[in-house]
Amino acid sequence: MKRWILVGLIAIAVVVLVFLSSTVLFLAEDETEGSIPGVDMAAVWQIPEGFQWIYPGSSKSANGHTLHNIHMEDGDPYQYAKQIMEYTYNISPNICVVINNDAAESMFGDDIVGNIREHDWGEGNPRGEAIEMSMDKFNIFGAIMSLIKGDIKIFLI
Repeated sequence: MKRWILVGLIAIAVVVLVFLSSTVLFLAEDETEGSIPGVDMAAVWQIPEGFQWIYPGSSKSANGHTLHNIHMEDGDPYQYAKQIMEYTYNISPNICVVINNDAAESMFGDDIVGNIREHDWGEGNPRGEAIEMSMDKFNIFGAIMSLIKGDIKIFLI
């Protein structure tokens, strides 16, 4: 029994180390805009730099297609997102975390999307700053429940 616990702890340590040494792409997808979701905000997380907010409309592929519309492209939208990140920012993410509106509201409150819009469009702040201003509380249980319900997806790209 002790051997299985040790193996489990080593496996968890390996996963944490891989995560810490990886470039993680966060995509906030809005499924309320129609039949095809759009990426309304993105961020990249790396150990030395931390979070870097990315506006999807400014992130483009070699063909000029934006990160906002990755679900309109043929093939895997997340591989397409990775290609856009490589082309625009010279960053090659290994892990992708997709968060929908339900997960955002579970983690940061029901008013998170409205708050971001108010700080961004209403007050004229940059989108990344508006997000940080709106994320004044965090519910860890909301994050766990969102993972269980599938509102947050984590996978390798």
